[in-house]
Amino acid sequence: MQPYFFPYAGYFRLFAVCEVFVIYDCVQFPRRGRVHRCQIGGDRERPTWLTLPLERQPRETLIKDLRFSPNAREELRDRVERVAWIKGGSSPAAGLIRELLERPASSVIDYLEDSLRRVAELLAFDIKFIRSSRLAIDPQLRGQDRVIAIASAVGAKRYVNSPGGRRLYDAAAFAEANMELRFLSSYNGPFTNMLHALMTEEPGVIRADIINASTLDVATPQQLR
Repeated sequence: MQPYFFPYAGYFRLFAVCEVFVIYDCVQFPRRGRVHRCQIGGDRERPTWLTLPLERQPRETLIKDLRFSPNAREELRDRVERVAWIKGGSSPAAGLIRELLERPASSVIDYLEDSLRRVAELLAFDIKFIRSSRLAIDPQLRGQDRVIAIASAVGAKRYVNSPGGRRLYDAAAFAEANMELRFLSSYNGPFTNMLHALMTEEPGVIRADIINASTLDVATPQQLR
């Protein structure tokens, strides 16, 4: 999966069902995605975002090559200070999360990976992280073929994806690579904003919700053709 900046709790269900999480950073940065921004309010039609301050870069820039703006630390601190529930959060994890938010690492991908690792630790998920950019993958491969090559490179016997992957992947193609394809069921839990949850809830409550919602659906007959 691409490394999202504090996504919804459903994303972190992958930590509950997988042994290895591959950070998909060898692909083009999606400027309207969630790699660099976290929804902190609004609704689906009019969301409001906490956005990482990035340097202007070419459209074809890969996620692994993203760079922070020169004054990223000050800019991010100012943005965080404007969000009352972040500033006033009082959960057991609130202080650690505020410190993480206000102290971006030297590179964007390091910062994003560190954020995912910290959440995994807070929620007591034991998972190994690997960046796809550090694997010897043929750069000409695209889409499903690239994902299968990455999963094969780490010795996967099962590939698990979020519900949205149903329209992207074919179980038969994975079976040809000696891999089972599974999808998480839709997430209907209360934590649509992981950042807000970490600032206001006990980590154990969040973990329990994620585990309870981490059921895997089998591939449909259409996906097995």
